[in-house]
Amino acid sequence: LARTVSDMSTMTQALSPAHATRHTGPAARPRLVSARFAAALLSSFGALTSFYLLLSVTPMYAMSAGAGSAGAGLVTGSLMLTTVLAEFASPRLLGRFGYRTVFAGGALLLGGPAPALLLPHSMATIIAVSIARGIGFGLATVVLGALVAASVPAERRGEGIGLAGVVACVPAIVALPSGVWLAQNTGYVVVIAITAISALAPLAATPWLANPAGQQADGGHGETETAPNGLLGSLRTGGMLRPGLVFAATTVAAGVVASFLPLAAGVSAGVATLGLFAQAVTATASRWWAGRRGDRHGHAGLLIPGLLIAAAGMASLIWVSAPVVVIAGMCLFGIGFGIAQNVTFALMLDRAPASGYGTASALWNLAYDAGYGTGPIVFGVFVAHTGYPAAFALTGLLI
Repeated sequence: LARTVSDMSTMTQALSPAHATRHTGPAARPRLVSARFAAALLSSFGALTSFYLLLSVTPMYAMSAGAGSAGAGLVTGSLMLTTVLAEFASPRLLGRFGYRTVFAGGALLLGGPAPALLLPHSMATIIAVSIARGIGFGLATVVLGALVAASVPAERRGEGIGLAGVVACVPAIVALPSGVWLAQNTGYVVVIAITAISALAPLAATPWLANPAGQQADGGHGETETAPNGLLGSLRTGGMLRPGLVFAATTVAAGVVASFLPLAAGVSAGVATLGLFAQAVTATASRWWAGRRGDRHGHAGLLIPGLLIAAAGMASLIWVSAPVVVIAGMCLFGIGFGIAQNVTFALMLDRAPASGYGTASALWNLAYDAGYGTGPIVFGVFVAHTGYPAAFALTGLLI
């Protein structure tokens, strides 16, 4: 009888309004920024700062060595080529050596060779440094993309990706022109030293970097999950390939405006500069917003609106001689591009096991670099025959 009375009392408490409110009310959202996430963001900031500081300085350095414009182009070309090759190889390296080890290797290759530029001028040395830094940058970006995804709660992953995009935008805006200014006003020694330090300093945060589930710290896979069949395997999977192709179309347009907006007839230098700045700011803001909204309502529903906005922004450049239209169009394109950045990466991560985050990150980065690099090449062929307004319209049509 005592046990029955006790059970009835327990049931009464469970059914009481206060108790029901306590257990059926909205659950608190998990915290976004943890020590592991902060370590990934700081590491990303350091790697990107190191990359952008020398991106324009190294060709200048090659020119000062008497290389000419062809040699300067070879320096940047070797950097980007090895970046793409490293991204191709990264999933296999991650499966063998683990995320922390590959990141450490990437950071060492990104920052360690930079002081060699202080040796007597030699094109062979400059190109060798660029090759090593390209490999290091490719490995570091793929790893950090996966570690950002692994460091945030799944229900706030889109917001975490957006915040990482905000952090990544700062070096692109600040470090790129700062490297040129430092080289011209303080000499190459200062900018090279800062480049090396900013790449190597994140090594101190390596112990705090998250390791995706199913992936052991020293390489190899856990028992419950297996990584997908590498990058080539993901290219045969429509759920991974389709978001990558969609994103590549928008990065083609991003490469086009970055390379040709300042060259377009009727666009002044001031309008081109303001337009590119507006595009960078709106892309960063919309990427963060898309992450927050996608976490609450689903990411896939934002994909078509983002593409339509980006396409409208590119199509508006048919009035390329109207400054107000150019600025407004770049704002529209930036909004759509930022949405596409977040949505496509979030969809890839949703369709991959935790042990496959590295492959998803590699595919997304490849789509970014391939589109950004090939877009200006193809656009340059078309614009010679069609003129700028029609070529911009075709780019919008591609999106």
